Amino acid sequence: MSKKFRSTTVLAVVKDGKIAIGADGQATFGNTVAKSNVRKIRKLQEGKVVLGFAGSTADAFTLMERFDEKLNAFGGNMKRAAIELAKDWRTDRYLRRLEAMMIVANKEEVLIISGTGDVIEPDNQIAAIGSGSMFAQSAALALQKHAPHLSAKEIVEESLHIAADICIYTNHNLVLETIE
Repeated sequence: MSKKFRSTTVLAVVKDGKIAIGADGQATFGNTVAKSNVRKIRKLQEGKVVLGFAGSTADAFTLMERFDEKLNAFGGNMKRAAIELAKDWRTDRYLRRLEAMMIVANKEEVLIISGTGDVIEPDNQIAAIGSGSMFAQSAALALQKHAPHLSAKEIVEESLHIAADICIYTNHNLVLETIE
C-alpha cells in the first residue's frame, strides 16, 4: 500500500477592501500526522502579495519561486504573473509533474492557480484549496452571508477552525496574514 502525504486547508477572503488568507499547519503521511506546524503562507513582493499553497511542499516551493520570478518579470502584475506561471506549469515537462495548488492575493484580488492551467478568480471573493477546502469555503460563505459584522480575518480564522473540526487532514494551528 502506497502512503500519500496529505495536508492543508488554505482559505482567502476579500471583504471591505481587505484580504485575509490563512492555513492550518498539518501535514499527514497516510493516516499519521507527520507535522502539525507547517507554515503554508508566504509574503512576496515586500508584503504586497501573499501566497498560500497546498500539496507537496517541495513542489509548492518550486512553484512559489517561479511565481516570484514572474512577478518580478511583469512588474508586480499578479494576474499576468499567475497566467504566465499557469502556462509554464501546464506545458513544461518538469513543472507539469509538480503536485500543488496556490492561492495568491494582493490588495485588489485573489486568484487560485493550478497545474492544469487554471487561473481562477472566485465570484464570491472566497478562495479555498486543499483537503479541507470545501469545509472552509462553505463556512466562509455562511459567515459572509449571516455574520456581516465579521472582518475578512475573522471569517478566515473561524472558517478554518470549523474545517479543522470536520476534516482529519486539517488542524487548529493556524497562520493568518492580511493585506490592507
